[in-house]
Amino acid sequence: MAWSTRRLAQLAGTTVKTIRHYHAIGLLEEPSRAGNGYKQYGTAHLVRLLQIARLRELGMPLADIAELETSGETFTQTLRTLDAQLAESIARSQELRAEIAELLEHHAEADVPAGFASVADALTPADRAIVMISERLFDEQGMEDLREIAAEHQEADDAFNALPADADEEEIDAVAADLAPVLRTIHEEHPGTRNPPLGPERRSSLPDLTQVVAELYNPAQVEVLRRAYVLARQAGADDGGARSDAGATPDPGDQAGG
Repeated sequence: MAWSTRRLAQLAGTTVKTIRHYHAIGLLEEPSRAGNGYKQYGTAHLVRLLQIARLRELGMPLADIAELETSGETFTQTLRTLDAQLAESIARSQELRAEIAELLEHHAEADVPAGFASVADALTPADRAIVMISERLFDEQGMEDLREIAAEHQEADDAFNALPADADEEEIDAVAADLAPVLRTIHEEHPGTRNPPLGPERRSSLPDLTQVVAELYNPAQVEVLRRAYVLARQAGADDGGARSDAGATPDPGDQAGG
């Protein structure tokens, strides 16, 4: 006795559409047909469908199932590969759960990147935006430095954050003078921040980073960052601590905690 497509689908716990799809991609052989043109499926087709369903339950994509049939790769090796992929997925899921737990603990908003939830309250919207964009541009060490800076250096934040766009020269100089020693300490503790810590494939992003800073902070604040950087470098040079990077560009991320 042969089964119709509909009955085969019922026995296999699948759908007629799925069976037709398996035929189309070569996962299931076409059956013979009766004189009236109806397909006639047998036990081998049912077993194959159940085998495919089992592999799908294990997480194997259809493309890998098809390759398993043609590549000669052993089922054991396929399972090892699948297990490694699942291990990576589980590890990533655990990382995401840890990030979610941190966000919940600190009642953080959606614009707080991983690792910054505990200091989010001390960051202005502009600071958080800088951090989010830096996550796309900085290398791993750069982001680690940024997390530590945001957690440890808030000394000049209030004056910087309150500085109006039309601040006069005296106000700008005063805030820059207060920020410079903080910036110098940051450079000493995190030497990589002397230059923007962009990944090797992202060096061309420096103009983008400069534009971001110019749009997120007002002109007076941007000028404070520039002057504070110059003052910090001059102090380092006076102490004989300057490095041979006199042409370096200030790292806008230094003020991400400000």
